Amino acid sequence: MLKQLSVAVLTAAGLLLPAAADASPARFLDQSTIPDLQRAMDRRQLTSEQLTRGYLRRIEELNPRLHAVVQTNPDALAAAKESDTRRRTHSSRSPLEGIPVLLKENTDTADRQTTTAGSTAMLGSRPAKDAFLVQRLRSAGAVVLGKANLSEWSNFRSTAQIPGWSGVAGQTRNPYALDRSPCGSSSGSAVAAAAGLATVAIGTETDGSIVCPAAATSTVGVKTSLGVVSRGGVVPITAQHDTPGPIARNVTDAALTLSVLAGADPADPASAAATFPKDLRLDRNALRGKRIGVWRKGHTGIDQQSDRIFESTVHTLRSLGATVVDGADVEDISWSVKPDLLPALLTEFKHDLNAYLAATPGDHPRNLSELIAYNDQHRDVEMPLFDQNLFVEANATDGNLNDQAYRRHRAAATGIAQRSIDDVLASNGLDAIVTLSGLPASPLDRPGDPRFLSSTRNTSVAGYPNITVPAGFAGPLPVGISFLGTKYHDAQLLSFAYAYEQATHARQAPRYLPAATG
Repeated sequence: MLKQLSVAVLTAAGLLLPAAADASPARFLDQSTIPDLQRAMDRRQLTSEQLTRGYLRRIEELNPRLHAVVQTNPDALAAAKESDTRRRTHSSRSPLEGIPVLLKENTDTADRQTTTAGSTAMLGSRPAKDAFLVQRLRSAGAVVLGKANLSEWSNFRSTAQIPGWSGVAGQTRNPYALDRSPCGSSSGSAVAAAAGLATVAIGTETDGSIVCPAAATSTVGVKTSLGVVSRGGVVPITAQHDTPGPIARNVTDAALTLSVLAGADPADPASAAATFPKDLRLDRNALRGKRIGVWRKGHTGIDQQSDRIFESTVHTLRSLGATVVDGADVEDISWSVKPDLLPALLTEFKHDLNAYLAATPGDHPRNLSELIAYNDQHRDVEMPLFDQNLFVEANATDGNLNDQAYRRHRAAATGIAQRSIDDVLASNGLDAIVTLSGLPASPLDRPGDPRFLSSTRNTSVAGYPNITVPAGFAGPLPVGISFLGTKYHDAQLLSFAYAYEQATHARQAPRYLPAATG
């Protein structure tokens, strides 16, 4: 790979990253890991400045089709040059030194970039400081390359919302077939990672917002245990669910990035209790001797090609030395939590968003009522495709987190979700559960197959980890599988995902087809 990279550097102005899938520099960037890039930079075969210029050029070439990146950081090249200077004096700060990273556009930066959550109402927002996770990235030497598109307000404005659409940047497109959904809400982050617009991207999940777009774009998405990564400075839906995490083309890059992101934030109490190892070691033999439960109910028997991929996954797990336990189906909690979950979420959203808006400097709505009024006044820009019924319903609550009725709703929903996973793990003596992350991406203008039950609702409401990894293709469309487990088992699940990835190498680079046929 290093020889191939040298050719790329010699034959390009800076680092040429052509959009063509068969061009060798693009292949290098698609297949390389962060350690590969670090070795190249240590050997003076590549600089962070060249790498950053290459990604900026690739964004310029591909983003008009993909709408994955909202903005690039005008200070990115300066940060890359500073990183190169540090490297020359042997003062690299971490494995992310000089590595370009894209942020989801709901993540605060106190620089010349905006933080809008996809809404034109927030174009005047001027956060006073970097989000805690951004502070950690910068301290580690990562280059903040820019910000990625998302489903506006992280998919919590309307029940009719279109994944990947925002008033600020329009519709994100799936790079495997441009007529297919990128899923959401971290659509831009996943598409950018898949298309090689950055080495790694950061997403956030409240329910499926990392796992679904990562699976739809043949990338690795890490939905962490609640609090492993601080939510400080991230536009909220609810502190009871929100979890930032990495999206990358391979498990190695996702794990290294998470190792930098994870840490206790005094302003986020959930992060103080969270645990994640500082010296995470990924192991190709991690599945040997482990008991892995298979969750089929509600996920298989719907799409034949997805079933084929999943059965191949089960075979691979056995070949890697795992004991596969059938019948480890996790209860569909959609109906059992319904009386409690939505009332809790609506109350939390009003409380948390109002607090964020009130504390954020700049010219923008100061609370949810003003935000609703802004959308009504700018319907042509903000509501040409769907309404804001969730905003209206949330605003009708009192937003009081001390209310006893609210507390009962939250405790009931969280308890049901945690038991649905823990009981299956305990009764079967399991180390983890594996299932399909989702079906192949649906057309942009159609919802997904309603027969496929959520594979993220349980982990999201429980605050438990869920890691999706590429598993195969149904025609041109990716299919992912998820490893899920109990609280703070993130590192173990990453090792399982790594062992599976190394045995299968299922990921393929996108081809930017205008449409998926069949």
